[in-house]
Amino acid sequence: MKFFQKPVLFFLWSFAAAFLAYASMYAFRKPFNAASYTGFELFNLPLKDLLLISQILGYMLSKFIGIKVISEMTKSTRVGLIFKLILFAHVALLLFAIVPVNFKFICLFANGLPLGMVWGVIFSFLEGRKLTELLATGIAVGAIISSGIVKSIALHIMDNSFYSVPEFWMPFVTGLFFLPVLLIASWMLSVIPEPSEADKLAKTERIPMNKAQKRSILKKYLPGIISLVILYLMQTIFRDFRDNFSVELFNHYHFTDKSQFLTMEFSIGFIVIFTTSLLVIFKNNLWGFQASLILSGLGFIMMLVAELLFGSGQINFFYLMLFSGLGMSIGYVPFQIALFERFIAAFHIAGNVGFLMYISDSLGYLGSVSILFSKNAGIISIDNIALFHMLVIGCGSVGLVATFYSIFYFSFKFNKEKKQA
Repeated sequence: MKFFQKPVLFFLWSFAAAFLAYASMYAFRKPFNAASYTGFELFNLPLKDLLLISQILGYMLSKFIGIKVISEMTKSTRVGLIFKLILFAHVALLLFAIVPVNFKFICLFANGLPLGMVWGVIFSFLEGRKLTELLATGIAVGAIISSGIVKSIALHIMDNSFYSVPEFWMPFVTGLFFLPVLLIASWMLSVIPEPSEADKLAKTERIPMNKAQKRSILKKYLPGIISLVILYLMQTIFRDFRDNFSVELFNHYHFTDKSQFLTMEFSIGFIVIFTTSLLVIFKNNLWGFQASLILSGLGFIMMLVAELLFGSGQINFFYLMLFSGLGMSIGYVPFQIALFERFIAAFHIAGNVGFLMYISDSLGYLGSVSILFSKNAGIISIDNIALFHMLVIGCGSVGLVATFYSIFYFSFKFNKEKKQA
């Protein structure tokens, strides 16, 4: 198609397709958060808390399933898989509206079960290209802004002058509004040309993986992969805790201006997208891989320095939240869309990003969910404020050590393989 022969048009089309597809997924995952569901309790928990936990468990399990499904996915099944995953999630929202209150948490678990794999399907259309890091920022932008957009639409659906939808029906109705967007985005993804010969030469051809290929990668690079997983685990635990309890944390330190909070998050998002997109300038894949790790290391250092400055009274809590969030994000986003992309290309691995990314993501969510359950079960007895400061120090320190180890391990491994070639 001549349209895609122009680099600017190819970029805009692919970026828009990734953005719309991933943003649409949030319309099936996040709208229930806009309702309060007050007056309902189950298992001695407020219904909304139980719903949140149930969906997170389903989403986490989806990541473990994705280790196999996404890594073995063929090109011909990708678009169909997106529809199957979203349809499954949407039917779960329909059941959520219909079934008695005591069974609604099961529907939210079922809703989260397919959605964790959507990222992998979308990314598979973009990986293995010279501009992958730039194209995949569309996914990152979708993740950053879509949650707020979806919640705003959901609130309007429940409270408007034309017809107010009951809160249990609102998630399903919100999904209906985004189905046409998903259809358009899926079609846009499906017509993106496959990576060119120049792309394959620059980034290595991406193929579905079998068990032997997966075992081979793990056996060959296991210490380094473990260090990368630990690095990402620290980023995920801190990201989720900061996101889940940000309102409580700000209120404790008497920051109640919501516009200030939104400005902070959008500032972080803009800086992260900018720094991540710069990775495309590295033509050497090893340098691009190492640059992604260096961003993570700088982020962990930023977290630790911010906590040190806060503890000494040189900055207030707003700036601690700003710099700790920025520090986490400037490593977290490149990890998702650039690090394994460059690793596969630098080490000429026969496979795809999905396998390693879903190992990291599944264990990252397991760590995050473990913190959530430990708090609810009373295993972690300190309050959220103290725990936040502990996580800044703990995640920052462990993450920094894992980053340094990863840089040295893979540099050594690359040089060793180069000598043996």
